[in-house]
Amino acid sequence: MKANGVYISSTNKNFNMRYFQLRNNFKVLGSAHNLREIKIKEFQNVEEIFLSPLFKDKINKQLNIYRYLTLKNLTFMKDISLGGINNKNIKKLKLIQPFGFAGISFFDKKKGP
Repeated sequence: MKANGVYISSTNKNFNMRYFQLRNNFKVLGSAHNLREIKIKEFQNVEEIFLSPLFKDKINKQLNIYRYLTLKNLTFMKDISLGGINNKNIKKLKLIQPFGFAGISFFDKKKGP
């Protein structure tokens, strides 16, 4: 299966991103950390959004579960949990029921706990 798409980072505030919707079988993903960034991603026609960081990691402060759920409920986009996910907190994802989740260290056996 061939995957076609683009990722628009939370730092990209460009409102001229609508040309992506003209392509067939093309997925537009984005990331956000707050409501303002979510609304920008909606305007950019993002279909699925990485909401992060869900859990605290070495670099970033966490959204926490309550803030995550609030942001999730303020958008129509499919949510993907990202950030700080590990074997110790993976069960907490069941509380959130995200569309999906991602975590480099969770899936990378070399970096995992």
